[in-house]
Amino acid sequence: MITIDGVVGVGKSTLMNIMVEEMGYTPFQEPVVNNPILDRFYYDRERYSFPLQVFFLNERFKHIKNASKIEKAVLDRSIYGDVIFAKMLNDAGEMSNEEFGIYKDLFANMIEHCQAPALMIYLEASTEEAVRRITNRGRSYELDTEIAYWERLNKEYRQYFEEYEASPVLKINVDNLDFENNPEDKEYVLSLIREEIARLKLDDENK
Repeated sequence: MITIDGVVGVGKSTLMNIMVEEMGYTPFQEPVVNNPILDRFYYDRERYSFPLQVFFLNERFKHIKNASKIEKAVLDRSIYGDVIFAKMLNDAGEMSNEEFGIYKDLFANMIEHCQAPALMIYLEASTEEAVRRITNRGRSYELDTEIAYWERLNKEYRQYFEEYEASPVLKINVDNLDFENNPEDKEYVLSLIREEIARLKLDDENK
């Protein structure tokens, strides 16, 4: 089970689809398409922050449970990075302390029943590059979001993955990579992933 994480717009879904096509993984997509709350959240964060985070937490819990039963699964974001968004909302006063407390308790209960991924792929990008990709993607609720939000999010992501210890991490800076359209960049990223998987298997054999 491999998880791909990183800030909004960094290329998680694209890399997941490449791994499905090139490496035979089974995909678990981020629950944004049939999400009944996401659009409304971006226009009224204080009202919808808690139900949105609980929705994501529940969906990611289901994903990681199902993915752990499959030999080769790849997840577009996971339950581990989800807490970043809840913390940010609480810090900004858009999720109350009481709601954040409930969220953390629920998260702690769920994480006890989650199998950690064999590998966490963290796609790192500058805020400028992430915003450029978000603009190109063109989702209206993302385009209306202030730059300061994306700056805070990127800062929280970098800090979170400096301290993350639940599984091995492969960090890939994608500022100058276009693995969606450039075959050389795609093969470069795939080679990094294959090498890390091979190294982890060797480590397991030596234990």
